[in-house]
Amino acid sequence: MGIHRLNHAVLFVRDVERSVAFYRDVLGFQPVPMTPDGFTGAAFLQAPGSTNDHDLGLFEIGAAAGPSEAGRRTVGLYHLAWEVDTLDELAVTAQRLTSAGALVGSSDHGTTKSLYGRDPDGLEFEIVWLVPADRLDAAALAARTRIGRLDLARERQRYGGQTRGGVGISVPA
Repeated sequence: MGIHRLNHAVLFVRDVERSVAFYRDVLGFQPVPMTPDGFTGAAFLQAPGSTNDHDLGLFEIGAAAGPSEAGRRTVGLYHLAWEVDTLDELAVTAQRLTSAGALVGSSDHGTTKSLYGRDPDGLEFEIVWLVPADRLDAAALAARTRIGRLDLARERQRYGGQTRGGVGISVPA
């Protein structure tokens, strides 16, 4: 079996329209008209630049739904991680998440530079830029064993804001 990427994720949400607005306005996802006729409370979205049919499915379960207990009292999914192409895109995403009150953290994992956010239902996600394979050095590889503070300005100086991330790792060279 040759799995090579995540095609899409499906989330249960309280209010599908509110969630669509968040993923569209903050992260740039676009609705895809593929909800079956007569089916309500669902939406499908595609990430910017994606070649997937859809990247995110949202299913409304109503305003009375409780918060996710995953990781606190139950097993479950912690978060999804979406990759951006450049550190400049990561910086713009940080600004958009901050403006929406959705940025909850950031970290430097050596080989990855990450932002963490929460959607309107409190579901967590990660936005990540991967250091290209040809730019990995001993320091970046050693830093994978710790979680450091992300200094996005320093990383943009080090790697360049427009350097395409993930090349040789998640994107063919």
